[in-house]
Parts: sequence; structure tokens; C-alpha cells
Amino acid sequence: MSYELTTLPSGLRVASESLPSAETVAVAISVDVGARYETLAQHGISHLLEHMAFKGTARRSALQIAETFDAIGGHMNAYTSHEHTVYYAKVLKEHLPIAVDVLGDILMNSVYDEAELLREKQVILQELAMHHDTPDDLVFDAFQESCFTNQTLGRSILGTAESIQAHPAEAIRDFVKSHYHAPRMVVSAAGHINHAQLLSLVDAHLPLPSSQSHDTFERATYTGGDTRTVKSLEQLQFVMGMPAPTITDERYYVLQILSIILGGGMSSRLFQEVREKRGLVYTIQTFVSCYDDTGVFAVYAATGAKEVNTLIPVVCEQLLAVCKSITHAELQRAKNQQKASLLMARESTSTVAEWIGRHLLQFGDYRHAAELSRRIDAITMDDVLALARELFTAPKLTVTALGPCKKMMGFDEINRLMQN
Repeated sequence: MSYELTTLPSGLRVASESLPSAETVAVAISVDVGARYETLAQHGISHLLEHMAFKGTARRSALQIAETFDAIGGHMNAYTSHEHTVYYAKVLKEHLPIAVDVLGDILMNSVYDEAELLREKQVILQELAMHHDTPDDLVFDAFQESCFTNQTLGRSILGTAESIQAHPAEAIRDFVKSHYHAPRMVVSAAGHINHAQLLSLVDAHLPLPSSQSHDTFERATYTGGDTRTVKSLEQLQFVMGMPAPTITDERYYVLQILSIILGGGMSSRLFQEVREKRGLVYTIQTFVSCYDDTGVFAVYAATGAKEVNTLIPVVCEQLLAVCKSITHAELQRAKNQQKASLLMARESTSTVAEWIGRHLLQFGDYRHAAELSRRIDAITMDDVLALARELFTAPKLTVTALGPCKKMMGFDEINRLMQN
């Protein structure tokens, strides 16, 4: 591996991994701020800011930004999470200077024009409408809110129609001034890249001032509970979860293996028992959502109104069964799946660039695929069993349902099933 990291006097970290066989290079600018850093009055502003970054700078109009990347066959975009915002581009190796120039321009010189802001708010309102028409999106939002009730971590990243409309351009500028500081940012690149060239380009196009930034967010408190929304749908969307380790906890990798054993593939316990043997669902899977200070493990399924009261006891039974035993074959399959996923992802320069930025923000160092593979190989059966018992023995549940759920069994009854 050819990985290099340089910390500039401003506190900005510049990192790269050279993949000489690649014909492309990807560059990402990761910012250690997301929806968790918003006040209630700022709800949705991180996501709105990410959209507005592409809507014109002092040097380029929105059309010129789009035309610049289309002219070189490149791709540029951004995304917002609860904890981070990432701006990224992927281009042919000879076009790296253009990519850094444009990314630097939108970070340093965006004008947040009022007319563009008004139009982009309408675009986000359409995005919200699409989101509200997607049942699995809605049930995940409701689940998140139920896990972290009345907290920033429980609010939708998109904001609401009312909050989006309320943000003036000046509020966006103030948010940038408050949070977009060099020590909280990473420029990372992967592919056919020379680190010295990257440093030179960053120096030319991202002259960020030094700052003693101490941005903080509201610490999360897991609440849990029961949320049901009756809606006329063909399927009932169901999510059940409980507290889990944070992303910086060393058991995070054990959690991923446990999740794969239970619901991470066609051979997983839940897929085999719930879909293959009983035909109760088309989709069932487990997932983990882990943050700096908290985490959640959950099971998601889409089923029928008549099948849900058969489904839930089977799910609870499988969660409790994994506390008692797993096989060596299951453990090895899960490890192989996780390692294969990591190594396959390395074939994408975009994925590697984003990994580097995210790891440096979350862990303070880059955990490359070989190191992650070693961590996965070191996981023992006892590690998985111990974590399963911690998570599933009398857990503090969150249950969320959307659709034809009037006759779904009660929250107390589900809790009793998990006490056995």
C-alpha cells in the first residue's frame, strides 16, 4: 500500500493512496459536521448547504460547474450524514487539477445566490415528496426518531418543508463560518495519484485559514419505544432494534459479523428461517447504525398484515438463539463475506478516497483493507456470543411499523418474547 498523510499548518489533513493500475483518480473533501450539529432552528441546513455548493461561485455559474465536469467525462456530487458532509469527484487521472480546482471553488467561493436558493429549495421539497412516497424510507426515519426522541440524532437529515423554507442565504453562510474549519476537514484522494501533486493543488485551491475549532454536538441518549403508523399499503414495514456499541468501540467489527450471521445474506439465519422455510417475507435483513457516542442494531422486514404476528416471534426466537451458540461454519462465512466486501470495494477509487476521509475523521487514522481483514480474522466465537448476549438479553427495544399494522401484536408482548 502506498498511503501518505500530511497535516498542513492550518490543521487541514491531506491524504492519498496510490493505486498505480487505475486510470481514474477520486478526490473527496470530508467535513466533520452533519445534521447532528444543527440547532432546531437550523434543521435541514447541512443538507441544503450541500445542495447549494453546486449552485454557483464567484468564478463559475451553476451551469459552468456542470459543464466543466461534463466536458471531461467526470462525476461530482456530495452527501450529508448525521455526522459528516462529503464533497467528491471522480475523473480520469489527467484531470485531477480540474477536480481539485472546482471542489476548492465550491468550498471557498460559493455565493449562495438568493434566486438559486429559492430554486434549490423547490428541488429539496420534491426530494422530500419522493421520500414521503417511499415506505421503507419513512419507516427508517420513524425508527431513528423513536430511538433518539426529541434529539438531533433522531431528526431527519432532509429537514421538513417548513424548516427548509425558513433558511435564508445568510444562515447558510453563518453555518459555514461556524463549522467549516481546516482542522475538521480532510482532503483525500485515491487512484492514479501523486501525493506531492495533490499537496500542490490543495495549496493552490484550498487556502483554508487556521482555526482552533471545537465544534460539538448534543450527546445522544437512546430512548426506544413503540411507533406505529397505519397507512394503506400492500405490505407492512417493520423495524425492531436495540442499543449497540459506538463506531469507535473495538466491538464494532464483532457487531458487523453478528449482523451478517443473523441477516447479512441468503445463508443468514433470518433469511433461511423467515423467508426460505416459512415464506413470511420477500425482504428481511439486519443493519447497524453506529455513531461517535452511540449505536443501534436492528432487523428490518417487509411482510403482510396477516403474517406479521407469525414473523415477530420467529425474529425474537432467532435473536435469542444466537446468544446460545453459533457454528464455526457460520463464523467463517460471515468473516469471508465481510472481507470480500472490503476487498471488492477497493476496486473503486471513489470508495477508497471516501474511506480515507471518513476513517481520519472517525478514528484519527486510516484503517486500510489489510488491517481491517486482520481485525476480522481475530474475532472469535466467544466475542460474537458475548456481544449477542449483551445486545439481546432483555434489551431496551425500539419497534416501528408502517402500513396495515392495526392488528400487530402489542409492544409489551414483543418485549415479553425477548425476555425468554
